[in-house]
Amino acid sequence: MLFSPACCLILLLLLNFVDAGRILSKIKERARNLQLQKAKQHLLAQTLSGHQPLLRVREGRIHQQLNHFNRQDVSTFPQRFFVNEAYWQNPDGPVFLFIGGEGPIFDFDVLAGHHVEMAAEHGALLLVLEHRFYGGSINPDGLKTENLADLSSQQALADLAVFHQYISQSFNLSYRNTWISFGGSYAGALSAWFRGKFPNLVYGAVASSAPVRAKLDFSAYTNTVGLSLMNEAVGGSKKCLAAVREAFAAVEAALMGGNVSQVAIDFGCCQIPKDQDDQIELMENLAGIVMGTVQYNEEGVLMSINELCAVMTYKSEAYEEEMEAYNRLVKLAQIYRSTSEEQCLDISHEKTVKDLMDTSLHSGRRVERQWTYQTCTEFGFYQTCEDATCPFSGLLTLQAKTDVCNMLFGISQHSLQGRIAFTNTYYGGDNPPIHRVLYVNGGIDPWKELSVVQDRSEEGEEAHAIFIKDTAHCADMMSRRATDRCSLKSAREEIEKHVASWLKMAARERMEKRTV
Repeated sequence: MLFSPACCLILLLLLNFVDAGRILSKIKERARNLQLQKAKQHLLAQTLSGHQPLLRVREGRIHQQLNHFNRQDVSTFPQRFFVNEAYWQNPDGPVFLFIGGEGPIFDFDVLAGHHVEMAAEHGALLLVLEHRFYGGSINPDGLKTENLADLSSQQALADLAVFHQYISQSFNLSYRNTWISFGGSYAGALSAWFRGKFPNLVYGAVASSAPVRAKLDFSAYTNTVGLSLMNEAVGGSKKCLAAVREAFAAVEAALMGGNVSQVAIDFGCCQIPKDQDDQIELMENLAGIVMGTVQYNEEGVLMSINELCAVMTYKSEAYEEEMEAYNRLVKLAQIYRSTSEEQCLDISHEKTVKDLMDTSLHSGRRVERQWTYQTCTEFGFYQTCEDATCPFSGLLTLQAKTDVCNMLFGISQHSLQGRIAFTNTYYGGDNPPIHRVLYVNGGIDPWKELSVVQDRSEEGEEAHAIFIKDTAHCADMMSRRATDRCSLKSAREEIEKHVASWLKMAARERMEKRTV
């Protein structure tokens, strides 16, 4: 087996997201880094108590085919994974597969999190497989457009199937070992789809915040952000949403009025927005601060909705009434820069394009080029602001979002709708014909709009949904905290019940087969 000992815990990996106008991606990586910090603290506490699960974690690589659907192509790439045997009740214990998404995996993926807590309870073998073309699982030929042809969710699911066989052989697993898959966000969709396309390999799947329906114009994202800003249960208000709308309208008016130099100074931009493309980058940056706050509310990443709304509704006599909302948004930008330690907001569209065109292997730690390719070829997910319900700027158009597909990959906008329609036909959209999948979503998470949020029945089998009214993106996947909301605690208990029931059901089915 291609295993090597995991010599130490990765403490913090500050991934190199430098793309201008990509603040939401930066905030996402900050959320990931925060998880790493929490995992370190959790492991230190376990070590002090005499338990050392890190010693049972190993890193490995499997040589996967670049194209599973062309047997004449024998090219391969090294795909990274981690295994944790600390809790495994060998030989019949279950297998919990944590699926990697659009980014690198870490050893903490099999050391901390709700799925790890459940593995300890059920004596499961813990696995995580990195998604092809991300992290350390990059195609050796690089990230040139012609090489990205093998980057797709379909290939990723085939990777999981081959990995299943590889692990089964390596650990001498059999039908007695029940596999359960877990994933969040895009990886949550993969978890559901893996169960759907390979039901003989995985018995049940947990899909957290999983956008299983592809959507070209995802204007519902920004609409949900606006609704979340009004949600009083998490500190929002109608006044807060109105202030955000007013602030963005004021910035847009200032730009259209020719006050670009002053706007650049006010918001601490690295350069003056020289054309509309730069202005769009600025507006995307500012919108990203608000969207990231909503998507990762109360996860300690940037600020909470309650804190954001406190800034946006703060009354000051230092400014004239029509300038108040504008200056409050300036304050938000200052908070973002201070917490992220960014000296200025990079709003250069030219630099964004240059970074996205970087095909060198060293850029593999970034995910923007690869993920942009997947949005252009499979998913869309473009968070636009042309709808009247959007609280941000009308400069964030579908045209502005999709121009990059043609620029980077030669994919025309008119072909995007057909590509997305195929994805939904292939997987079933938000009504997939899959049973024994548990969909978990948060009420203020914008991605819930593309997931399954209600229970449904399919030929006597059920697909269940857990809806946590006042939590955000993938909150259920984190380890338990004393500060967790009651609704989140209850949701985790429901997840645990479903997983336990699947394991009991699988055991019962094995018993019935033996008696036949």
